[in-house]
This record gives sequence, structure tokens and C-alpha cells, in this order.
Amino acid sequence: MLVLLAGIFVVHIATVIMLFVSTIANVWMVGSSSVGTISTGLWLLCNKNCTQLPVSSQDEASLKAVQAFMILSIIFSVVALVLFIIQLFTLEKGKRFYMTGAVMLICWMCILIAVSIYTARFTDKMVSTINPHHGYCFILAWICFCFSFIIGILYLVLRKK
Repeated sequence: MLVLLAGIFVVHIATVIMLFVSTIANVWMVGSSSVGTISTGLWLLCNKNCTQLPVSSQDEASLKAVQAFMILSIIFSVVALVLFIIQLFTLEKGKRFYMTGAVMLICWMCILIAVSIYTARFTDKMVSTINPHHGYCFILAWICFCFSFIIGILYLVLRKK
């Protein structure tokens, strides 16, 4: 049981780190142009230097929603990690990890909403680029989506052990 808890703890920390990286780095979409490689993220448009991400007025609300839900997913993931540590040492068997699992599933839902909005609204918005494709931050966000769901379910199952 101790090895299982340690493994879940390590995966949870990895998920938090990957969420930070995917939110902060500006490599959600990548494409080539005559100037070189262009990448866009949630905050900036980068080629040789980074500038404010140009967003039309109709897409601004969607971008703000993606930014907000990714930040919320980081907050909920960190809160779930703190709750896990607190509940591990304070609650008795059978009552552990209810809150941790619930908060982690809320994190999972925030990631789902953010990445879904980004996929629906921004994947084909890189104009004047050759061969646009998703960057590593977009892929990390989907990996965090999977990990947070698995971790949330495991926390709810572990409450009985």
C-alpha cells in the first residue's frame, strides 16, 4: 500500500509540474514561415522575439476562458496535493482521500474544458504558416488530463484501503 501511495504521489507531482509547463510555455501551436519557426501559446506569439498574442475580438473571450481554466486546473491540482498529504496523516482508514479525489476530478474537468475550447477555437488560427501542428504544451495538457482523471479515481478507490 505504501508503494502505491508513493507512486500516486510521484505521478501527482509530475502532473502539477506538467500543468505549470503547459500553461506557462508558449508552444501550443507551432508552424513554419519565411522568418523561421513560429509558436503560439496561451499568452504570447513567438518567432525570434515574443509579442502579445494577436486575438480577434470574437476569440478573446475563448482565450480568456482557456487561460482561466488552465490556471484553475493548476490551483486545484496543488490543493489536491496538499489535501492528500494532510489527509494521509490526519484521517483514519475508510475516510481518507474523499476530498482529494473530488478536487482532483475538478482539476480534470478544468483541463478538459480548457483544452476542448482551445481545440475548437484556435487549432486552425495560425495564418501565414506552413505545416501548422500542435506543440508539446498542447500534448502535455492532454497527458495531464489523463493523469488527473486516473489519479482522481485512484484517490476515490483508495479511501477504502
